[in-house]
Amino acid sequence: MTRTADSPPAPGVALRDLLRLAGPIFIAQLAVMGLAVIDTVMAGRLSATDLAAVAIGMSIYSSVFIGLMGVLQALTPVAGHHFGAGRWHEIGEDLGQGNWLALALALIGMPILLFNWPWLRWVGVAPDVAAIAHQYLLFVAFGLPGALLARSYIALNSAVSRPNVAMAINLGMLAAKVPLNHLLIHGAGPVPPLGGAGCGLATALLMWGAAATNAAVWRLDPFYDRFRTRSPRSALPRWNRQKELLRLGVPSGVSLLIEVTSFTFIAILIARLGAVTIGGHHIIANIVSLLFMIPLALGIATSVLVAQCLGAGAGRQAQVAARRGWNVSMITAMVAASAVWFCRGPLVNSYTTDAAVAEMALSLMALALIFHVFDAMQGAAGLVLRGYKVAFAPMLIHSAALWGVGLLGGYALAYHSEFGREHGGAAAFWTAAIVGIALAGVALSWLASRVARRHVE
Repeated sequence: MTRTADSPPAPGVALRDLLRLAGPIFIAQLAVMGLAVIDTVMAGRLSATDLAAVAIGMSIYSSVFIGLMGVLQALTPVAGHHFGAGRWHEIGEDLGQGNWLALALALIGMPILLFNWPWLRWVGVAPDVAAIAHQYLLFVAFGLPGALLARSYIALNSAVSRPNVAMAINLGMLAAKVPLNHLLIHGAGPVPPLGGAGCGLATALLMWGAAATNAAVWRLDPFYDRFRTRSPRSALPRWNRQKELLRLGVPSGVSLLIEVTSFTFIAILIARLGAVTIGGHHIIANIVSLLFMIPLALGIATSVLVAQCLGAGAGRQAQVAARRGWNVSMITAMVAASAVWFCRGPLVNSYTTDAAVAEMALSLMALALIFHVFDAMQGAAGLVLRGYKVAFAPMLIHSAALWGVGLLGGYALAYHSEFGREHGGAAAFWTAAIVGIALAGVALSWLASRVARRHVE
């Protein structure tokens, strides 16, 4: 389809254009991570058992949700190309298909969360920890369809340079999280106390609220009038459009699942080492995840600019946007890691009152910050490639580097080497993870540079 008369000009690729998109995306992502931080802090102040249970539950839920969410993220580059080309109604069609895909993915993910005892037995957690984690997972399973529907709208809003919508909704969820958590954890009136598992029910309720709010904005905001289509056929699943989303989304989802599970599975694989080790690792993992929100926001913004430029037929501008996004991501990652290192003590103590858990967390901090720098590298390059609709090769790179070297190598180092016996299982896993993420970062950066040059030549 050719560009229409009212097509927008090619998007700007200056630093201010990148930051204008990345800022709201960062705040929106930070708000989502804030939900996890609140759960961690509130569960940690109940007991080490509740903290360990919520950590295990969040690790399993995150592995399921983020892998499925990665499939939906295909909507951003697809709709971004349409936006750059001025194909307005195509964007509305893609949102409808994205919502159908979200519901289909929920049917895959919910049974994994509902029937969770096999996972809890596999990781070998203590019975009291497993009981709380089991209930937590039942609650978040209820919220999974709402979470995925909300992600469909978020992906589209990023593509059309409207990240402010997700930012406002996510900030609303963040504001409601503490009082809702407190009510469900401690109980009041007819509401029974649920302990750490109450964090999961609060999350589920908020995710459905986010989905409903996103749908209302789409229906009522005049900005979206040009995108909406009234064709009855567009309301039904259409295989040709689903196939385009799946072609990019499945390898993107698998790649993201590999990336996340290579990180979250550490918590599962060290479960046998006790609540203190799990708690310390979880605090550090939470800090690193928060830090990653900066390069993630920059990477998503870069991906959007690349897709919009390509839709507008501006390959050289896409290359400029890709290079600038990667450079800014690396600079901010190194600055953020340095800042955290200098305030590591007070930061860790804000998570827990348990001295043993805090000591474990501080022993892992240096390794985690090195990991973050390379994580920013691979994240920025991977999102650039998504803007170019390249997903299969990154999936292969992630599987070899993150699972093969990072996760399996970490298991061998932790439980079958002198290094693990001397330095501890958690440190061994983090060391292997650094090697794996560094390999992925270098390989993906080289591939992104090559793909960008090919679209200019």
